[in-house]
Amino acid sequence: MNWNRFSKLVLVCMVLTVAFASAAGAVELNSEDMLSDGEVGTQHTSTVQLTELYQNPSLETWTVTGSTELTDVTWTVSYYDQTNARWKQESYDGQTLTAYPVSVSDGTSEVTVKITGTVPEVDTYQYNPAQNFTVMTLTQSRQGGTSNELGQWQATKYTQTSREARAEIDAAASVVNSVNSDEADQSLQNAIDAYNGEQFELATQLANEAQAQAEQRQQSQQTQQFLFLGAGGVVVLALVIGAVLYWRSQRSQPDKLG
Repeated sequence: MNWNRFSKLVLVCMVLTVAFASAAGAVELNSEDMLSDGEVGTQHTSTVQLTELYQNPSLETWTVTGSTELTDVTWTVSYYDQTNARWKQESYDGQTLTAYPVSVSDGTSEVTVKITGTVPEVDTYQYNPAQNFTVMTLTQSRQGGTSNELGQWQATKYTQTSREARAEIDAAASVVNSVNSDEADQSLQNAIDAYNGEQFELATQLANEAQAQAEQRQQSQQTQQFLFLGAGGVVVLALVIGAVLYWRSQRSQPDKLG
């Protein structure tokens, strides 16, 4: 390898190493208790922990901003120093958040953002995809108006009747998709249409019909296979018996050369 090619290779490796190190130093998020699904009208609390606050980009001061589709919202933002002692905590109301600045001069090394709110109503029901809403979006905002999104978390919203109807459709679909039945396919589609029209009791009824039709078709196919195998067995048995009888008849005949 000549020297120019080697030096270029070294330079590329150095650039990649620096880029990887920078990416690894981005603000880290921990959201283990984040809401994944919630019943309409119920209240929930979720928390995000932010660490590695001043790398990629390298900032000494920035602000946590956020938004949510939860209603009746309270944000609680807590600031911790390097000894893990909380030195400041602020609370804010409303669906948007502009928190107290995160600053290296304050000794802040960790921030937690807790949100408490109510799961919003469903505007339009749709079986696929399920109705989602934004639990929380957090953004790193900098002086001058520039910003970058730190993370966004979404959850499924439902009512008790819509969840029950969805569960019945899911159960029916797993059976219907395993057989070839136009009748069951149509009943399943009718159930989905009823769900999309917020007719959840009808959707449940049609899903049960689709599953019953699919199971009946499944049993019919199994019966046909059994009869086919049975008929094949009878044919084989008849051939065996015929061969044995023929063999015996040949042995019982006198030897013509004797």
